[in-house]
Amino acid sequence: MLASELISYSIPPLKTSDTVQKSLERMTEFKLSHMPIVNEIQFLGLLSEDELIEVKDVDSPIGSLSLSLLNPFVYEDAHIYDIIRLLTQLNLSAVPVLDYKKNYLGLIAVNSILGYVADIFAVKDAGGIIVLEISNRNNSLAHMAQIVEADNAQILSSYVQSFPDSTKLEITLKINKTELSGIIASFERYNYQVKAVFNSTKADDGTEDRFNSFMNYLNV
Repeated sequence: MLASELISYSIPPLKTSDTVQKSLERMTEFKLSHMPIVNEIQFLGLLSEDELIEVKDVDSPIGSLSLSLLNPFVYEDAHIYDIIRLLTQLNLSAVPVLDYKKNYLGLIAVNSILGYVADIFAVKDAGGIIVLEISNRNNSLAHMAQIVEADNAQILSSYVQSFPDSTKLEITLKINKTELSGIIASFERYNYQVKAVFNSTKADDGTEDRFNSFMNYLNV
């Protein structure tokens, strides 16, 4: 997904004539700690709530103040991964989107990103999660998919986490079923280290019911 598809058009930018009070109210309304200042279609910078709070005269127009405006932005064809990286690195609540003439197109709020990330990681879909620890030389998603599909299941989403000064990787797999015992056994058979399992249900072979019945018999 590209930046142009994530713009929140319901969030209007600030103007230099807007007061400090109005700017703070706008941030509160949209639950943002950063807002862009735009002169018609010219992007002037990103205003931080922390700096506005320090201004004593809340009726002052923001254009009359000496503010340390931030200048982060993405172009309209930026990929969502680059947008997330910028938001994370600079600890932003929103990022402006510009065209290649540096004209302001709109704003991407962090909530829009969260909603899309939930979709691409299949958060809303039912299923179980397996976390594998592997060597970075054995990172074959195709082989992992074969193991999962052999159990009549599918990988809904996956992501890889690396660690500094380590040759180990952590692979998180979201699978479209919660009975994972067969898949776990297959991974272990192929020497994958299963580090964690979430949302898994155990196969019901009647063992627990028979155990409970036996304990009840002994208590009679």
